[in-house]
Amino acid sequence: MPDPLFRKIDAIQIPVPDLDAGLAFYRESLGHVLIWRTSTSAGLRMPDTDAEIVIQAEGMEMETDLLVASADGAARAFTDAGGRVVEEAFDIPIGRCVVVADPWGNRLVLIDASKGTLDTNSDGTVRTNLDGTPQVKAR
Repeated sequence: MPDPLFRKIDAIQIPVPDLDAGLAFYRESLGHVLIWRTSTSAGLRMPDTDAEIVIQAEGMEMETDLLVASADGAARAFTDAGGRVVEEAFDIPIGRCVVVADPWGNRLVLIDASKGTLDTNSDGTVRTNLDGTPQVKAR
């Protein structure tokens, strides 16, 4: 038996039509604490886990992000096991991401945090570099 590929659930991403309305619902009405925020998304804390609720105002579908040690390595292991790559591995601010599908067509988003975590101000706003990209705190 190989070592387990998935380390944990990293985030549940939920699409919302408007970020402020999403924050009003998930933070103000349901009580989830803001961890970080950009102009189009926000991460909210769930009290019994370090997995996040991420609300997105960019028209995405709902998805679950699974943390892996390496997105590129996970893609190889997944295809070797009989799955397929839907979207080749690509860079994200905190590391790398790949979208795969199991033999039954279920899409999974696999991410690694090889670059670190988002760097935020005291109010949770993600700091940005001069080019507008999110700043990351190295691990």
